[in-house]
Amino acid sequence: MKNISAWAIRHPLPTIILFLTLAIAGIWGFTQLRVNNMPDIDFPMVRVTIAQTGASPTEIETQVTDLVENAVATISGVESVTSTISEGASVTAIEFQLDTNLIEATDDVQNAIDGIAGQLPDAADTPLVSRVEVGDFAILTYVVEAPQMQPDDLSWYVDEDVSKALLAVDGVSKITRSGGVDRAILVKLDPARIDAYGTTVGAVTTALAAQNLNQAGGRTVIGGTEQTVRTLGSAGSIAELENTPIAVGSGKSVRLADLGQVVDGWEEPRSRARLNGREVVAFSVYSAKGSSQIAVTEAARAAVEAIDAKKQNVGFTEVTSSSDFVEESYDAAIEALWLGALLAVVVVFLFLRDIRATIVAATALPLSLIPTFAVMAWLDMSLNNITLLALSLVVGILVDDAIVEIENIVRHMRQSGKSAYEAAIEAADEIGLAVVATTATIIAVFVPVAFMPGIPGKLFVSFAVAVCVSVTFSLVVARLLTPLMGAYLVKAGGGNAKEDTPAWVSAYLAILRQALRFRWLTTVLGIAFFAGSVYVAIGLPTEFMPSSDRGRALASIELVPGSTLEETDAVVKAVSAILSKQPEVASVFASIGTASEGGGGPQRNTTASVNSATVTANLVPRGEREASQQEFEKRLAGAFDGIAGARVQFGADNQSGSKVKITLAGADSEKLSETANDLAAQMREVPGLLNPISDAAAAKPELVVTPDKQRMARFGITASDVARLLSVATIGANDASLAKYSLGDRQVYIVPTLTDDARGDLERIKALKIAGMSQTVPLGSIASFSFGAGPTTITHYDGERTASVEAELSGLTLGEAREAIATLPVMKDKPAGIAEKAQGDAKRMNEMFSGFTMAMATGVLLMFATLALLFNSFLQPVTILTALPLSIGGAFGFLWLTGSAVAISVLIGVLLLMGIAAKNSILLVEYAIVARRGGQDRYGALMDAARKRARPIVMTSIAMAAGMAPLALGLGADAETRAPMAIAVIGGLVSSTLLSLVYVPVVYTIVDDLERVLGRWLGRLLPEDAARTTRGEARVTPAE
Repeated sequence: MKNISAWAIRHPLPTIILFLTLAIAGIWGFTQLRVNNMPDIDFPMVRVTIAQTGASPTEIETQVTDLVENAVATISGVESVTSTISEGASVTAIEFQLDTNLIEATDDVQNAIDGIAGQLPDAADTPLVSRVEVGDFAILTYVVEAPQMQPDDLSWYVDEDVSKALLAVDGVSKITRSGGVDRAILVKLDPARIDAYGTTVGAVTTALAAQNLNQAGGRTVIGGTEQTVRTLGSAGSIAELENTPIAVGSGKSVRLADLGQVVDGWEEPRSRARLNGREVVAFSVYSAKGSSQIAVTEAARAAVEAIDAKKQNVGFTEVTSSSDFVEESYDAAIEALWLGALLAVVVVFLFLRDIRATIVAATALPLSLIPTFAVMAWLDMSLNNITLLALSLVVGILVDDAIVEIENIVRHMRQSGKSAYEAAIEAADEIGLAVVATTATIIAVFVPVAFMPGIPGKLFVSFAVAVCVSVTFSLVVARLLTPLMGAYLVKAGGGNAKEDTPAWVSAYLAILRQALRFRWLTTVLGIAFFAGSVYVAIGLPTEFMPSSDRGRALASIELVPGSTLEETDAVVKAVSAILSKQPEVASVFASIGTASEGGGGPQRNTTASVNSATVTANLVPRGEREASQQEFEKRLAGAFDGIAGARVQFGADNQSGSKVKITLAGADSEKLSETANDLAAQMREVPGLLNPISDAAAAKPELVVTPDKQRMARFGITASDVARLLSVATIGANDASLAKYSLGDRQVYIVPTLTDDARGDLERIKALKIAGMSQTVPLGSIASFSFGAGPTTITHYDGERTASVEAELSGLTLGEAREAIATLPVMKDKPAGIAEKAQGDAKRMNEMFSGFTMAMATGVLLMFATLALLFNSFLQPVTILTALPLSIGGAFGFLWLTGSAVAISVLIGVLLLMGIAAKNSILLVEYAIVARRGGQDRYGALMDAARKRARPIVMTSIAMAAGMAPLALGLGADAETRAPMAIAVIGGLVSSTLLSLVYVPVVYTIVDDLERVLGRWLGRLLPEDAARTTRGEARVTPAE
């Protein structure tokens, strides 16, 4: 490495060809990079979904969920099992250890579920086992309006035509519809007519499904030709369906129309969407993992425009887009990148006062950054918040090595009067070891980041790659291209050393002399500064990631269990009206219930919760409003208190930093619910926690039917028969038992239920007849009816029931909120059997701090090993590493002054500071060692190193700070994430640069004395030749 610069100067053509090739490859790589919000993560999770129409959460818990959890618990590699049980559905998510093969894990789960399939209730649907694709999320939401179309036709148009057209777009994973209706043929049975004809609801349903059927019937050979046999029993029209004969006994039959009314309509809606108060049909577009979010958004918008142009009298309106924030954040990061680079170049010019030398140094930035894009494209990485954070962070570093190289060349020229060619060869060889060492230490700091455990480690693999690759290219530029350009472009200097030394260097040298004179006092002051830094750091608030202003506020609405769709809709309209009056709001979109997935085929949604909704307030652009999203949400936190029976809470998008969530677990459900409710009540008294809500706070009213087993046995009736009758009478049978009606282009369900008035009449339900072995009996004669209450949702974590309490954060960070909650009486004295489970942001924050602690420790060890190898010494690397604690004080001090919290981006900045602090020390110590080997005494070598290396150290530090300045100013989207990191880096640069220039030479003298003492002591134990080397006699170092 020492002579490679001289080789490049003497042979310029290979170097020029190399960097032209790298630049072309980098430009190509940049065009191939995807633009996303976050890196793609291979998150090994498998989901098991089992539907059981009409079943309560308590029933599903024991009959379905417990079986599933016990079956998958024995699979190897399972990290955790989380289940959510709601009315009619059980969803179990099995999280595997990271790096588990997801295909094999899915097969293992499928085999485990197949093993318990026979134990599941007959009414349960076939279990659905699917892989969870992290990164599959909504990027666009559109509203479709067609005044001339019926609701069912418009809904089918979205499910069929729009969905198929958008699913054909590369990168679109699915389309979901909010609002609208699902067409169905409703058979509304009249209990009185059924009773009069002597039949039952169950018999009618069975007969209807058996007769309306098209099915293959084999094959035969007729007339020498093989013929396929088909049985066509489905009704071809509504009139034909009405005339379907239903057997009523004694060889008699009646028409279906004689037992009730056949209606071509739609099922009872379980969802609704509104835009600015008016009811609409909406759909959301989801991007697939591995796609470019920005590219998919642009392609989807173009596809919607094409659909809109083809269909007359149908209008499409885009209401929300998560990609807009991603694009704004990308633009802001790129802007900060080039602006920071420009400021760094200006700093170089102000110090060198040579436009040619500045151009040489500035060339290092693009030629280090652009080839990095080629490597990122080769590794299939994307430009996202993490990689852009990395590139923004290193923009000042990439020019550092070139600054050191060109400053040394310019200094040689000005002091010696040599030509640029001669000075470049001499100066590049002189500085070579220091440049390699500084780059190696920065790489050593960031490599461990890629190996952090948990989700933070997966997130920051791309970060470590971007930093290490770009820094490596900056070393290649500094050792090859910078000396080459310096030799041929920079003009020769005049040869006056005094004119080349800045005026402030004399003042610095005077301070250094006093520090060396009182070195022990200086050492004590350095230790005290570090202790104070630790004290400040402990007092800083902590969080996982700051909440960002994304330009839209999402509020979740929840009514008391049992509320109807109309009641929820009324609350949604009230909330929308309040939001619409705010000056910051551009539009308000609301979605009630659960969205259904488009793509054709008959669809039913009988399990969607209609007592909850999500309202999205789209805010005007940042430049047109005074309040940030967080300030807007804080101001409106109490605006909905006047809406009776509703709980409204911002933070429905679950973005990090907006909420705090405490999860409790225990086997005793009553004690668990009581503890969660007590916690929610006590959290209301904590300032900064808004709208604490417990998911165990309310129970849903239930009509409980208790069969009399003795009487049922007498008639040959089972509890399953009773449950099936009640399901058919109220919401219809499960999908597998329903007949289908062909509309030509699709099939819809034929759903037999009671008439609307009969479904709401308990006495008429009791009077329903159920068939036994010998006779039919009224349902009320074999079962008792009562009113009760049960949980709306049950959650499990690793087999235990859990209850969670959520609250919005207002003026508190996640760490501050958790500390305040930990001091509450209910958390200090939890009942026996109740424990807290860290989940969500709390779990990730714990992983983050433990992972970064390990990464920092590993980075320091790697730095020590690297420096020990480069300097061939065990003790002098200690001198260099003593600069690391000096950077912490400035970083945490600036965070304290600006009121910023310690988040994941701040920890990244602290890692960078470790490398920069070591770099400054290396420049000083390396020169002092070389000077002493050249014959200078220790004091003279240190003063000479300080005089000659002070300017490049200050130059690189100021250039780095200048590169961070645009980020620290908080300009553009997602500034909340980048600004604290930049503030920490600038603060650390100030303290590290100012103090290391004084403190490192002092420590060098102490370590040098220690090395001499140890050398004499070891000399007594070693053979004479080794002892001479240990004492330093083999070196050209005069006695001092």
